[in-house]
Amino acid sequence: MSVRRGLFVTFEGGEGAGKTTLVKAISRHLEQRGLPVLLTRAPGGTPLGHTIRDLLLHGQDLEITPQAELYLFLADRAQHVIKMILPALEEGQIVLCDRFNDSTIAYQGCGRGLSEESVAAACLAACQGLQPDCTFYLDLPCKMGMERVKKERSGDRIEEEGLSFHEKIREAFLRIANGNPQRVIVLDASRPAEYVEQQALEKLDALLAAHR
Repeated sequence: MSVRRGLFVTFEGGEGAGKTTLVKAISRHLEQRGLPVLLTRAPGGTPLGHTIRDLLLHGQDLEITPQAELYLFLADRAQHVIKMILPALEEGQIVLCDRFNDSTIAYQGCGRGLSEESVAAACLAACQGLQPDCTFYLDLPCKMGMERVKKERSGDRIEEEGLSFHEKIREAFLRIANGNPQRVIVLDASRPAEYVEQQALEKLDALLAAHR
């Protein structure tokens, strides 16, 4: 990989935590300041990724095995990093990504009962060792998150999993956060969206100042 000049920020969290709302707000904030921003998501950041995303989230009748699900996510990851993320970083952009490797480790590693260590290694291989400079993890009790999802939209294939599945995901995210305190910033997603946004912006502004 080439030496990166940009900044890579990821956003993680369980269902209904408000990731997408936050990442869009952060993107608007940075663009208003005249900073170069790429807003993307995983899966789905590329044309191939969009097709994979549709299979993963809406293929309820496909009976996708945990292993097959993992490799679909990894295919998206490999394409996404090579085609979008690395070129943007090399151009000096701030890349904001809605989900990345931590989600795959939590959902496919812990949630689907695969080895978290093996999934983590596969993720690093798929993205050529690329890791975020900073990750915002929006933590929220699973029951609250699922109630939010039900109010806002019909659930997709993963959102429709039972509460125990989502509780395992939250536990995995918290383990990842505790194991990577220099990278992962935990935000209380039970607080109002405006408060969460302000907390994230303060942390991001400090990171941008240090990155200059």
